[in-house]
Amino acid sequence: MNRIDYSSFDLTVRDASDEQSVPVARGKTTVGVISLFAGIGGFDLAFECAGANILLQCEVDKFCQSVLKRHWPNSKLEADIKKIDTSTMPDADVWTAGFPCQDVSLARGNHGRNGLKGAHTSLFFKLMELAEVKKPKVILLENVVGLLNSHKGCDFAIILNELTSRGYAVAWRVLNARYFGAPQSRSRVFLCAWLGDYASAVRTLFESVPGEKPGKERVGFMTPTKDPRTGAIVPEVAYCVAATSGRHTGNDWSRSYISYADRVRRPTPTESERLQGLPTDWTLPDASFPEPARGLDSERYRAAGNAVAVPVVRWIADRIMDLLKAKKQELGGSFATYVRSAAPDLNKETRRVVFLEVLKGVEAGGYSYRWKSGGCAWGHDVIEGAASVAPSKIIPSRFVDVLDPVIPPERYFLTPNAAAGIVRRADNVGRTLFPPMRKALDKMAAVAQKQSN
Repeated sequence: MNRIDYSSFDLTVRDASDEQSVPVARGKTTVGVISLFAGIGGFDLAFECAGANILLQCEVDKFCQSVLKRHWPNSKLEADIKKIDTSTMPDADVWTAGFPCQDVSLARGNHGRNGLKGAHTSLFFKLMELAEVKKPKVILLENVVGLLNSHKGCDFAIILNELTSRGYAVAWRVLNARYFGAPQSRSRVFLCAWLGDYASAVRTLFESVPGEKPGKERVGFMTPTKDPRTGAIVPEVAYCVAATSGRHTGNDWSRSYISYADRVRRPTPTESERLQGLPTDWTLPDASFPEPARGLDSERYRAAGNAVAVPVVRWIADRIMDLLKAKKQELGGSFATYVRSAAPDLNKETRRVVFLEVLKGVEAGGYSYRWKSGGCAWGHDVIEGAASVAPSKIIPSRFVDVLDPVIPPERYFLTPNAAAGIVRRADNVGRTLFPPMRKALDKMAAVAQKQSN
C-alpha cells in the first residue's frame, strides 16, 4: 500500500462519507521531530500536519512498526529505546513520547500499579538519559491521568525533578479529547518541557484566556443522535477508546456501542480510528506483514486504543511550531508572577510547591500529595491549579459523524446471550445505560430467553 501524504490534513473530524473536504496544507518547515514510544504515529501525524519533519521513530511492537513503515517509509525506525545510540540520533528540535502507562493506569487498581518502578513506565528514565546528551529544545509527553497520583504523588514529583534538574521548564495540563474535535471522552495529562524557557512551556498548554468550562458532561453520553444512512443510534460522545481486542465480555456496558432498533454492535476498527482523529484505515499494517495470530481486527483495536487523540496533539503541535518560530520573550518579574498572568487557568487554587519536599515526605511515609490538573515547574518551584480540560473555544464533534456509511458485517454485532449478560450485570450494579441501547438490549435479551427455554 502506498504512502499517503497526510501532511495536508487539518485533522478536523468529519463525516466519514464526506469526500469533498480537502484540507489546506501548512507547508513543511525545518523543524525536526523524534518520536519515542511512537505507537502507530499519532504524535507524528499531528506534527507532520503542523509542518514538521519526522526524523526518527522508536517503537518495540512489531505490528505498530509495520504501520509506521507504511506511513513513514523514509524515517529512521528504532525498535528498542534501551539500545539507541545517541551518536546516531539526528538532531531534532522536538521529542515526543507517549511513554508506557501500564504501571500507572487507574484500570490496574491501587494494588496493581507499580508506577515508575514498573518495567514499562520506568523506561521514562532511559528517555531522560538520551535527552541529557542530545538536549532537544522541546519534550512533549503524554500519559494517563493516574500519573498525577501514582505512589502518593511521588512518581509525578520524580518526573518533574528529572526534567527540571536538566534545565527544563515543565508545564502540564489534563486535556479531554471530546473538547478538541475528537468525539470521545478521553482525559490525558500532557507535559511540555522547554529547555530554559518557562514562558514557552506555559504558552504551549495554556492560553491567555481561561479554558471553557464544560457543562454537564454526562448529558453527552445520554443524548441520542441517529445516522440517516444506516439507522444507527449513538450518543453524542463516545466513551474512551480502549486498547482491547474489541471482543464482547458481557460486562462491558461502559464501552461505546452502536445501537439499532433491535441490535447492538461494537465500533469497527475504522470507527475506532476516527474516534482518535486518525484517517480511515490508518492502522492497517504494511502489505508484507504476516496475518496476526490474534487476527487483524484485534491488533487494530489494540493499536488504536493505545494511540493518542490526534486532534489534541495537533492543537499542541501548532502552538509549539508557532513558538519555535517566535522571538523569545524578555521576561520581567518572578516566575510565579509570569505563570499566573500568562495562564489564567491557574489563577484559582494556586499553590507554590517545592516538589523535592514531596519526595522526602512520601519516602518518609505517612504523606501523600495530590497534584492539580495543571501547572508549571521551574527550578524547584511549582505553580499549579485546577485547570480546565477544554480550550478557550471548544471544537465540536459528534460520534455519529465518525460512523461507517454502511452497516458492517455480522461479526461486529452482539449475540443475544451477550446482550442478556450486559443487561444482567448493569441491573446488578444499578447502571443506567444509554436509552436506545437499553431498549435494543432488552429485545435481544428476550430472544436469548426464548432460545434457552
